[in-house]
This record gives sequence, C-alpha cells and structure tokens, in this order.
Amino acid sequence: PMSNFIISLVIGVLACSQAALAAERTITLAVDGMYCEACPYMLKKTLTNVSGVSNVTVSFKDKTAIVFFDDAKASVNDLTTAAKKAGFPSEVKG
Repeated sequence: PMSNFIISLVIGVLACSQAALAAERTITLAVDGMYCEACPYMLKKTLTNVSGVSNVTVSFKDKTAIVFFDDAKASVNDLTTAAKKAGFPSEVKG
C-alpha cells in the first residue's frame, strides 16, 4: 500500500543523500623519508592500498604525493597513517 511506498521512498532518499555527501577529494602530501628512486613506488603502492583511494601520483623530486580519494571511505588521517607506517611521514601540503 501507500505506507510501504512512502517508507521505501524515505529509505531511498536517505541512501542517496549519504552517497551525495561522499566526494572525491584531492590532497597533496609533503612526504619525508624518500631517499631513493624506489621510494615513490613503495609510497604509491602503500597509499593505493588504502580503501577509497582511486589514484596516487608521487614525485621523488618534489617529495610530494598527490592522492585522489573518496572521503566517505578514507580520511586524510588514514592516508598519513599508512604513509608513516611505511616509513614516509607526511602532512598535508599548503
């Protein structure tokens, strides 16, 4: 009946609004601890394995990592913690 339709509609709107709150974010991390040419590869692999991360670009020259991620699945803290555990302490640049 009508009440089932209204309940379904409310549930659908709530589910959609949660998805709408999620956003693809991009941050640049200033990274310490990159001393060799293999370091960017290791950092990229580490950050890519964080749930919600869609792309990572690491610059050995600039000592940065640009991270594209879904902020509903990952936080900046998740990213910096993963980098630190891999031996690359980092913080948001700028």
